[in-house]
This record gives sequence, C-alpha cells and structure tokens, in this order.
Amino acid sequence: MAVTLTNSAADHVSQMLAKRGHGLGLRLGTKKSGCTGFSYVVDYADDVTEEDRIFESHGVKVVVDQGSLGRIDGMEVDFVKSSLLNEGFEFRNPNVKDECGCGESFSV
Repeated sequence: MAVTLTNSAADHVSQMLAKRGHGLGLRLGTKKSGCTGFSYVVDYADDVTEEDRIFESHGVKVVVDQGSLGRIDGMEVDFVKSSLLNEGFEFRNPNVKDECGCGESFSV
C-alpha cells in the first residue's frame, strides 16, 4: 500500500511547510461528499495518530488515515499550474470507478 507525490507536488508541499514554519508533512484523506460519494481532504499533517499510515515520497511525509487508505491506495498526487492564476493538486487515483460531472467527488 502506498500514496505517492510527484516531484512537483513534493516541492510545493516542502515550500508550503517551510513558509508555514512547522508541520510533519501532507495529510491526505477522504470524506463522504458530493453526488458520487467521496471527496479528497488535503491538509497539513501536524501530528500522527496510531490510526494513521505514513508514507514518504521525494523526502516529504504523506499521512493517511486508515479509513481512507483503501479508497486512495496507489494514488499519485501531482501539483499542476494550468495558467498564471490556476494551480492545485491533481489526484491520479487508480481506485476511482466514477466521478461526478464537476470533478468534485468520486466513487470506488
């Protein structure tokens, strides 16, 4: 089981953690949401519980709660800039069976 970051995503997370001044890494998870079932939750990881799994990708820790891991196992996270004003994380999740039309939620 693993969740990975591209070089671009790892660089972005490292820069944001340095700017923030603290944090262990990136926390990824899922929550029930939208018309298809689940959405991604992205936050800083300031602590780790015994319910969390920790992966390391390009020197950055990725923390995933056990409940979300089955839905995002094998996922690669990229950070993309589509224009000067648009940038963000892009999720390549091999477990996704369906996505809503707006791309905000998915099912596994």
